[in-house]
Amino acid sequence: MAHPSQLGLQDAASPVMEELLHFHDHALMIVLLISTLVLYIIVSMVSTKLTNKYILDSQEIEIVWTILPAVILILIALPSLRILYLMDEINDPHLTIKAMGHQWYWSYEYTDYEDLGFDSYMVPTQDLVPGQFRLLETDHRMVVPMESPIRVLVSAEDVLHSWAVPALGVKMDAVPGRLNQTAFIVSRPGVFYGQCSEICGANHSFMPIVVEAVPLVHFENWSSLMLEDA
Repeated sequence: MAHPSQLGLQDAASPVMEELLHFHDHALMIVLLISTLVLYIIVSMVSTKLTNKYILDSQEIEIVWTILPAVILILIALPSLRILYLMDEINDPHLTIKAMGHQWYWSYEYTDYEDLGFDSYMVPTQDLVPGQFRLLETDHRMVVPMESPIRVLVSAEDVLHSWAVPALGVKMDAVPGRLNQTAFIVSRPGVFYGQCSEICGANHSFMPIVVEAVPLVHFENWSSLMLEDA
């Protein structure tokens, strides 16, 4: 998860997020090279004593500064489009979860089970135990099996919300009357935090998202206990 004074993105916990991190580094390196070149040209032009008042045009220079930006844009666009289509792919999910946004909490329904669903509220500050994070902990976590394709159907009951977990590379708008879907694969066990990413009212800051990834055996035990309690 994020930590104070962090400059970069969170560590990746899904294959899609790993691809996004690689693309971020790729684009940042291109921006760094362009900035260095522009700065060098500016310094050279300001500091040089060589001038030529009779140069009106240069066909060679114009060809270079037309083709070079086009090549750079292609180098950025191709991996960007690849990741864009990769994020939209949903192939044979092992589990489908419906996440519904409310003012100001999330409710989850495991649609592959007959009666497995719950509401997820933020834990108030006064009820936190040592080791828990303020404004990020919930009373019920969304538990998923690791290394399994998970599909999340996202919608809202009242106003616009957005279901986002940065470490998983997932962000999907929750629109009343519309069912959006996203998918992810958690590559390692752990607890991953997110928050509503669409301003939705007075308590927008107080509807966190917690995804807990566990081995399949532990998920089956958890789901059995939840069904027994239902």
